[in-house]
Amino acid sequence: MRDLHLPGRSAVYARNGLCATSHPIAAQVAIEVLKSGGNAVDAAIAGALVLGIAEPQMTGIGGDCFVLLKPAGTEEIIALNGSGRSPRGLHAADLRARGLTAMPVQSVEAVTLPGAIDAFCRLNADYGLKSLAEVLAPAIRYAEEGIPVAPRVAFDWAEDLPCLRGAARDFYTLDGKAPAVGQVFRAPGQAEVLRRVARQGRAGFYEGEVAEDMIASLRALGGTHTLDDLAATACDYTVPVSGTYRGIDLVEHPPNGQGATAILLLNILRHFDLAAMDPLGSQRAHIEAEATKLAYDARNRFIADPDHTTRLDHMLSPDTAAKLAALIDPGRAMPAAAPLTEAIHRDTVYITVVDRDRMAVSLIYSIFWGFGSGLASSKFGINFQNRGAGFSLVEGHPNEAGPAKRPMHTIIPGMIRQNGRVLMPFGVMGGAYQPCGHARLVTNLVDYGLDLQEAMDAPRCFSGPDGMEVERGYSDKVRAELAELGHAVVIPKTPLGGSQAIRIDGDILVGASDPRKDGCALGY
Repeated sequence: MRDLHLPGRSAVYARNGLCATSHPIAAQVAIEVLKSGGNAVDAAIAGALVLGIAEPQMTGIGGDCFVLLKPAGTEEIIALNGSGRSPRGLHAADLRARGLTAMPVQSVEAVTLPGAIDAFCRLNADYGLKSLAEVLAPAIRYAEEGIPVAPRVAFDWAEDLPCLRGAARDFYTLDGKAPAVGQVFRAPGQAEVLRRVARQGRAGFYEGEVAEDMIASLRALGGTHTLDDLAATACDYTVPVSGTYRGIDLVEHPPNGQGATAILLLNILRHFDLAAMDPLGSQRAHIEAEATKLAYDARNRFIADPDHTTRLDHMLSPDTAAKLAALIDPGRAMPAAAPLTEAIHRDTVYITVVDRDRMAVSLIYSIFWGFGSGLASSKFGINFQNRGAGFSLVEGHPNEAGPAKRPMHTIIPGMIRQNGRVLMPFGVMGGAYQPCGHARLVTNLVDYGLDLQEAMDAPRCFSGPDGMEVERGYSDKVRAELAELGHAVVIPKTPLGGSQAIRIDGDILVGASDPRKDGCALGY
């Protein structure tokens, strides 16, 4: 139990249903949907769409999603890939001919087709109890009426403001400025889009006037996107991947998401006695950083569009992890295992819902960078994602940019399973940090016995492209020790990610939400 003398928050306990996400209004919407007869799928979709209005710098209907779902009455976990593809006119050779060696990040070339709306429609049709119109109604209302800007959202908005161009500045600023805390953001254009989806299903988005607005806007910006590209967008049910760590199974979404990286990272960490290390000490941070470098190097080599991913079995093999673990020097930091090959950023939302029948949803939804590409459609203000920045321009690479191809994605929903039973849907936001965040949450729970909220509150560190990022929650002594080990220690400007989780303890649900975001866990 946490020290009640100190600032903090308790986990939330409930019996009938629970939601944890990064904005209180979205969590409340999800609970209202559950209380009115909806299930976890209905509630997760409703809450996620509200997040697009509450946190438009993080997500929106121009983005993608990934879902892990445990239906009621079974312990089977189903994966749904709601990520869109590149336009058929995208060719790495054309970009290399322009002198580019990496994908341009916030540009029309980085815009992939939005897959989330198709996935939400499919999920509602296959597993929801409420009509699509009922599920979309809260987001339509909040898009019309507006939502006051929360503190973390205001911070991010100001940081991301410079990327907004053209129509995006009209739709995502207030008189050209980032909104301050408490100012109301409205998106009436998105409300109209969602009304059409409510009436027509996916056709309201991928066909007709909304589709024409998106494609005409992209082509005016120099994109090769076509109406046929958009109409062909379709989600896929897939089979999750999993790995075992000290008695629990970590279940992840398969490629093109990077979930296998978290499994490999835990497989490497299994070779070290983390439990004997100080959870907030330099030794644990160092070992985790070195394992992260090795796991991410494998990710950069192998993970791509599912049709192009190579050597996934090799990446998940215990033998591979053992060989990588042997490369780690407990007394010295290695240089980066290999240069990171894809754009890195940290803008994503996550929502998890468990209902009274113990259907569990783990859903992550994103436009990638802050405000995605920084571009929007001219009529309805649909903010375009920049997921194509995740492609490589290296000729022959599995993740090489190409026509009608899914890029490697950073967003990964997770679940923990124990003895064949789903124990916890969870997610950790934070772009490239996410696999490291998944592994750290698991080790906080398993190796150190922290409760769910403590495991999220604990300070984080991450060895990424900007050096060894060590949050201010660590002591100066730990930072000095890490520097002595050879790490290029920096204090990140923004905290490392955010997280939410719900633990299923029989008749009791336990929810937690990361204080690094504005959100909360709510139950009833």
